[in-house]
Amino acid sequence: MKTIVVGYDASEPSQRALARASSLAGAYDAKLVITSVSPVTGRGVHMVDPAPGPGDIPTELAHARTYLQDKDVRARYVAAEGEPARMIASVADEHDADLIVVGTREVNVAERIRRPSISRAVASDSRRDVLTVHPDQPPRDRRRP
Repeated sequence: MKTIVVGYDASEPSQRALARASSLAGAYDAKLVITSVSPVTGRGVHMVDPAPGPGDIPTELAHARTYLQDKDVRARYVAAEGEPARMIASVADEHDADLIVVGTREVNVAERIRRPSISRAVASDSRRDVLTVHPDQPPRDRRRP
């Protein structure tokens, strides 16, 4: 494994994804590509240098850079605009990623309808392997009594 892409928006699920991805990157000596997608109608990607000044990097990527500061991993930071799942998959293709890591939140049916799962959409939109990092809680018993 050489390259791991992480979808990151500074939320708790994406923080779990970043933690897992940095652990994997350390174990496999892989490069991390952290991407933060602004969900706007435009479509584009631009690279952000991994060592810019505090005002030169989107807030989410600055959080990721701070988290990785003391970790022994190589990282690039990519700010993108567009539909999040498609852009994460696109960034993974652009960097020939071996793995995409995304977090997920545990939601109810109403929430699932109102806000579709980006992690599921990434898995559908990408031809790359996708690791979905779930919250640290026991799985709910989905069997009916």
